[in-house]
Amino acid sequence: MAVGMLMDSIGVVIYGVGAIGSQIARLLLERGYRIVGAVDVDERKVERDLGELVGVGRIGVYVKRDIDEALSEAEARVAVHCTSSLLSQVYQQILELVGHGLNVISTCEELAYPHIVDAELAERIDSAAKDRGVRVLGTGVNPGFMMDTLVLTLTAVCQKVSRVYAARVIDASRRRLPFQRKIGVGLDPQSFVQKVQAGGMGHVGFRQSIHMVADTLGWNISEVREGLDPVIAEQPVESHGVRVDAGSVAGVKQWAVGVSDGREVIRLEMHAYVGAEDHDIIRIDAVPPINLEIRPGVHGDKATAAMIVNTIPLLLEAPPGLITMNRLPAIPHAATAWGVRR
Repeated sequence: MAVGMLMDSIGVVIYGVGAIGSQIARLLLERGYRIVGAVDVDERKVERDLGELVGVGRIGVYVKRDIDEALSEAEARVAVHCTSSLLSQVYQQILELVGHGLNVISTCEELAYPHIVDAELAERIDSAAKDRGVRVLGTGVNPGFMMDTLVLTLTAVCQKVSRVYAARVIDASRRRLPFQRKIGVGLDPQSFVQKVQAGGMGHVGFRQSIHMVADTLGWNISEVREGLDPVIAEQPVESHGVRVDAGSVAGVKQWAVGVSDGREVIRLEMHAYVGAEDHDIIRIDAVPPINLEIRPGVHGDKATAAMIVNTIPLLLEAPPGLITMNRLPAIPHAATAWGVRR
C-alpha cells in the first residue's frame, strides 16, 4: 500500500467520543479521512451527530451504543479506540473491533507494550488480529513517542548507549480537568495519600516506555522501580485560572527507573503541577552524547491526536497482528497523514 493513499478512501470509526476522541475526530476530518461511525456508552451522546458533538457541524454520522449498530449501514477499515488506560478494561473491546475486521489504533497506554502487563491477553489480541488480517497498535504522546519512539530515534546517531534519561515537565493548569484530578490538584496531602493507595493516580505508561526502549537497545531489564510524590504548594499558586491554596497539592513528581545488571540504565520522570514551566528533556549517555530540550513542552492532547492520525497509514502498511511502535515499518510524520508529498 502506498503511503500516498487517498485519505477519503479509508473509512474510520471513532470508538470513544471523549475529549481525546473528539480531538482526533476533528483532525481526521481536517485531514480528509472519511468517518463512517462512532460509538460511546454515554447516553447523552448516543444518537447525536458526531460532527455537532465535536464542534465542526453536522456530518451525518450518529453516535451509537455499540460497534454492531455503528457498522450496520457502513463499512470501515480503521477503528480509533479511546476509552481506557488499562489493558484489562479494553481487551474485550479490542477483540470485538478486530472481530469486525477493523485495524485498531488505540490511545490505551498499556496497549503500547501489552505483553509486560498480561502476556496471555496480548497473545490473544495478536492471534485474533492475524486471523482476521488486521493490525492493532497502542500509541500516543507518552507512551508512544516522547519517552520511547523519540528516544530510540535519537540513538540512531549513537555508536553505543549506556543510559537514557527523559523527563516531561507540564503546567497542569493548561491540561483538562480529568488530568488535573489524576494528579491530585487541589487535594489536601492526606487525601492525596489515600487516593494513591486506592490506585488510579498518576501517569500510566512508564513501564511500557522503559521496556520498549530496553528491548530495542538490547538491554535486559531485571527490575522497574517507581515512585509518586505530591508537589505541595508552599504559597497560593495560580496559573491560567487554576488556583491552589498553600498547603494543598499542586500536582505530582512521578518517576520510574529501569535496572539492568544492577545498574540504572533508564530513568523517566514526569513533573506535572500547577505553575510548572512546560518543557521536555532527553539526555542520552552515549557516543556521541545526546542532549535535547524542547521549550515549550509538547502539548499532550494535541500530540496524542496527531500521533494517532499520523500513524494510521503506517499501521496499514504493517504486517497483521499486534504491533508496537518500535516495530512499525517507518517513523510516523505529519506529511504521511496528508497522503501527499509536500
